[in-house]
Amino acid sequence: MSNETVAEPASGIDELELQDWYESLEDILYRYGPEEAGHLLEQLEERAARRGVVLPFSATTPYQNTIPLSQQPEYPGDMELEQKIRRLIRWNAAVMVVRANKHEDGIGGHISTYASSCTLYEVGFNHFFHARTDDHTGDMVYFQGHASPGMYARAFIEGRLEESHLENFRRELPRGSGLSSYPHPWLMPEFWQFPTVSMGLGPITSIYHARFLRYLKNRGVMETDKSNVWCFLGDGEMDEPESLGAITLPAREKLDNLIWVINCNLQRLDGPVRGNAKIIQEMEGIFRGAGWNVLKVVWGSTWDKVFEKDEQGKLVKRLGEMVDGEYQRLSIESGAENRAQICGDDEDLHRILGHFSDEEIDDLRRGGHSQRKVYAAYKKATDRNGKPTVVLAKTIKGWGLGSAGEGKNVAHNAKKMTPDELKAFRSRFSLNFTDEELQEKPPFLRPENGSPEYEYLHSRRKELGGFVPARRPTDESLQIPALDVFSKYLEGTREGQSASTTFVFGQIIALLMRDKNIGKRVVPIIPDEARTFGMEGLFKQVGIYAPFGQLYEPVDRNQLMYYKESQSGQLLEEGINEAGAMSSFIAAGTAYANLGYNMIPFYVYYSMFGFQRVGDLCWLAGDSRTKGFLVGGTSGRTSLNGEGLQHQDGHSQLMASTIPNLVAYDPAYAFELTVIIQDGLRRMYADGEQVFYYLSVYNDNYEMPRMPEDDDGHIREGVLRGMYQFSSTLEGKESKASVRPQLFGSGPIMNCVREAQDILAEKFGIGTDAWSVTSYNELQREARACTRWNRLNSDKSPRKSFLENQLDGIDGPVIAASDNIRAVQDQVREWVPTRYVALGTDGFGRSETRDNLRRHFEVDAESIVYATLAALAEDGHFDKSKLPGILKDFGINPETIDPIKA
Repeated sequence: MSNETVAEPASGIDELELQDWYESLEDILYRYGPEEAGHLLEQLEERAARRGVVLPFSATTPYQNTIPLSQQPEYPGDMELEQKIRRLIRWNAAVMVVRANKHEDGIGGHISTYASSCTLYEVGFNHFFHARTDDHTGDMVYFQGHASPGMYARAFIEGRLEESHLENFRRELPRGSGLSSYPHPWLMPEFWQFPTVSMGLGPITSIYHARFLRYLKNRGVMETDKSNVWCFLGDGEMDEPESLGAITLPAREKLDNLIWVINCNLQRLDGPVRGNAKIIQEMEGIFRGAGWNVLKVVWGSTWDKVFEKDEQGKLVKRLGEMVDGEYQRLSIESGAENRAQICGDDEDLHRILGHFSDEEIDDLRRGGHSQRKVYAAYKKATDRNGKPTVVLAKTIKGWGLGSAGEGKNVAHNAKKMTPDELKAFRSRFSLNFTDEELQEKPPFLRPENGSPEYEYLHSRRKELGGFVPARRPTDESLQIPALDVFSKYLEGTREGQSASTTFVFGQIIALLMRDKNIGKRVVPIIPDEARTFGMEGLFKQVGIYAPFGQLYEPVDRNQLMYYKESQSGQLLEEGINEAGAMSSFIAAGTAYANLGYNMIPFYVYYSMFGFQRVGDLCWLAGDSRTKGFLVGGTSGRTSLNGEGLQHQDGHSQLMASTIPNLVAYDPAYAFELTVIIQDGLRRMYADGEQVFYYLSVYNDNYEMPRMPEDDDGHIREGVLRGMYQFSSTLEGKESKASVRPQLFGSGPIMNCVREAQDILAEKFGIGTDAWSVTSYNELQREARACTRWNRLNSDKSPRKSFLENQLDGIDGPVIAASDNIRAVQDQVREWVPTRYVALGTDGFGRSETRDNLRRHFEVDAESIVYATLAALAEDGHFDKSKLPGILKDFGINPETIDPIKA
């Protein structure tokens, strides 16, 4: 018998008859192998089900290694040299954190995560992780954020980092002198590729990255078959909704290029992950149920000789009964205590373990610390079998740290080690330096050039194409369509016709995908709202990506814009899954760096379901130096009039302002949107700027004006820099007011501003200037930069921002209205030289007509007029006694509830 757990004998069936069944199974295994034996059992199960037999369900297998010793491949590397290299990396990783915290108390860092996962990474570095080369698109490795010291330690012994970098771990000023806390491409743009330390974001982005590689292949854009996506995770991290929320997709699309390695060290930050259960068994059930290939690496090679004695599977059964809280405690106990806990009063178990001394039992390692076991799992994981693979590797958190944190609840927060603890660490891993060196300052260790360790390490990376991680952006410059290519959208709508900016955006996308130079690089991404955005025309034009094509005849096949799925489809329609769509956006938007090939993603989504729902992923996109366009469709608190509180967005522009490399615009008209998109393409894909864009577009239909004549580029400059003067009324002495109010409008509320401008002129004889403000964010950023420069350069002529130059010489109040909350407009208050009144849509949205909503939030034309007159009155330029009558004339109730409280 093998060491597999044997179920209790079936009651009522003769033992000799059962033995015949067991022997038959052994015979099938011997003659046909495990795969055919599995098929036979499936057929028997189906036959039993047809006869009404109800089989007990179990989503898990016994608590043992998935790959038996008999199927374990030979290890291809020099295990002794790899062990020496691991010891150096372990030491450097720990000392880096210890020295950082000795230099500056509280600088932080993590020792224990990498201590537990070192072997998991090193087997990958030496035998699997392939760098990008001319004939290989490279493996994408999502390193666990808390394990970053280990990656730095390896890069140091490779010669990629110097001791000064390690000395300045978590001390990054001046820029480039130190090492970031976690994987951050923004801070280390030549090293890190993927930000992963925001729990759960590494898993979901790795899934969509693997799918994006298949998308590129199936569209014929790039051959990506050789690439694997590796994602290293912690077992505690799996409690994040994003970690498990998308795991059905890779099974559904047969993404066998995706490999997850979950480091099951059984501990999260404060204590056990599943103290009263078993996290490995739980994860196995979840992933098997989702259709993944699950490889458990529970026991190390030293256990093989133990399990040989377990002929009836009693030891495996007992080990499966113990909970993780027990395993955590036993990791710091003696061999004798482990024996007592495992065996209890069971004589058979005592007989099995009686062959081994307490010292031998103490030396039994978990699977994640065994090179052979990890290699066997990785080798099987990289065999293409039509399924994604998860490797569940059992380790000890802080392994090797001894009393400094091994297996203890405090392991995650261990950042310091006493001299005695460092000596014990040195002795455990047979490192060669003196107590005096240790006492002065724990040294960083690196093999000498030409040493066996040095030569082996570099030969393995050379064989695998180069160093990993490494971020290498392409320098290709795309040929972007000139602005006149979009002339249709610069000319405005015909008389009597109207359009929304959401609709115009869809038309621009369709035009771009027909462009001979960049069309194939455009990646349109929609969650499940193409028809809402009027973009269903893309179904027929480019098709919806489906890895296996369309295996059915769609119900609307007889219609012009039917639901067309295609293996080479260009449109990614992700379903009701904004986080997944955002992950696809990031995969496409970073292709220029990760694959050396520019792709141009346009992710259009229901505006409210953007930053509010996936703000962490938006921040990650900024860290990743993603390129592309985020487009908030059906934006606005009042423009989306019927959908109500959870759909009406008025704050995404403000949230966009928090991401430093995100360029955000709130255009009112088709020509503004066109100018912005064309210039964004130029900046990102011709000039190579590592920025990305957010655009608010609306479903409010109105006449689109023609772009004003712009021979000197004044209008275009204003659109791009944030504002331009759209119209003026009652110039000079024609105005009855002694000062000239300035009206700011954005998005559809620009039409309310223009209406207010006409009312002020016609009813009150007050001339005004109306400005279309396309980006308060851009105006604020540039003005802030000028203010900072002036503060730091007091001996030089002061600079004036674009906003200040535009408002130079104005004497009337500024009234700023938009379909956003007032804080968006308030960003520029500091640089407005006169009275500034912000009108916005603060408060919860609700379902109503647009006119009623705009009156409710006090951003309609009459509210803008009244705010203007009240501001003039405050400054003594309008008779204040007339204001109550004007309120009555406009039907504005001064006793109505404040919208923010409504």
